Amino acid sequence: MSPKHKRINLNADLGESFGAWTMGRDEQMLQLVNSANVACGFHAGDPLVMRQTVATAQRHGVSIGAHPSYPDLQGFGRRRMDLKPAELEAMVVYQIGALQAVAAAEGHRVTHVKAHGALSNLASEDAGAAGCVARAMRAVDPSLILLAPALSALVRAGQDCDLPVVEEVFADRQYTDEGHLVPRGHPQAMVHGADNSARHVMTMVEGQALVSINGRRLPCRPGSVCVHGDNAQAVATAQAVRDALAAAGWALVPLPDLAAR
Repeated sequence: MSPKHKRINLNADLGESFGAWTMGRDEQMLQLVNSANVACGFHAGDPLVMRQTVATAQRHGVSIGAHPSYPDLQGFGRRRMDLKPAELEAMVVYQIGALQAVAAAEGHRVTHVKAHGALSNLASEDAGAAGCVARAMRAVDPSLILLAPALSALVRAGQDCDLPVVEEVFADRQYTDEGHLVPRGHPQAMVHGADNSARHVMTMVEGQALVSINGRRLPCRPGSVCVHGDNAQAVATAQAVRDALAAAGWALVPLPDLAAR
């Protein structure tokens, strides 16, 4: 890959505090990432947290996206729900619209969507759920970028709906041999330590492949790297990943720059 084409995005799931309860170190993360996936109130976040997150992102030149989930505050959106397709699609539309309104109030703009938690896990494997997410995005704004796990059904659904799609890999999560995230309940689900996460990312980005927990390589085209904002090591991990990518000659850019057609 020639140096001029070595562009990549660093993103994080942010805005996940709720009321008096604080999650993550958003101010510091927003000084390191290029794009933020903002919780829309269903798994985390509330109107004030959303507005504060958007305002901080704008101040740091960070692009923003909606981070829709199942309506599951108690379970942080990590519990699967059995919803009819029409209900699931409407739920995603609703959350995108909520963040669009908040962004407009702050003079910012929603440019991408990334599903959260159990919704993302289901839509990564199930074409029906993936189609619901993609159709919801297209109905709201067909220029919205779908930030989707590499090699997932979401990637294919976005392409089928003619959405701009960027494939992401995770700095702090391990993969199965099939290219899915190792379930969080598994003792080896997480990549621990900022340096280990940076090495994990560079292996995938430079090798243009997911690397499974057993060393299997699955070719893909990673365009974005996610660092989960709720991880206790999130800031150190984001810094280490950013430094490693820059040292290898990768230009870090917001998602709209990366996905420009």
